[in-house]
Amino acid sequence: MKRKTIDEINEIYDLELDKVIETIKKNKFKKVLFQFPEGIKLYSIEIINEIELKTNCKCFIWMDSCFGACDIPVETEKMGIDLIIQFGHSSWKFFRKDIRVLN
Repeated sequence: MKRKTIDEINEIYDLELDKVIETIKKNKFKKVLFQFPEGIKLYSIEIINEIELKTNCKCFIWMDSCFGACDIPVETEKMGIDLIIQFGHSSWKFFRKDIRVLN
């Protein structure tokens, strides 16, 4: 199977990569954890490669299941994660001062 480009992926899913990149740069986040629903995990490498190319952050992919915006991985603070980005989920206010979530 031929891998899709980031532009092809963005045509299928409205990823709002400009918003993601702007948020990372503006806040100078260094470690960002990404959660993807199963359908988008197939493209996760292309997505984080694009983000790492345009920012100074290190991206990590949460490979476990993700059942929505309330499904925040536990103990991410031990990994030094500055931001969690969830693709494909409805917005949900997550109040915890040591971890920020963008969904």
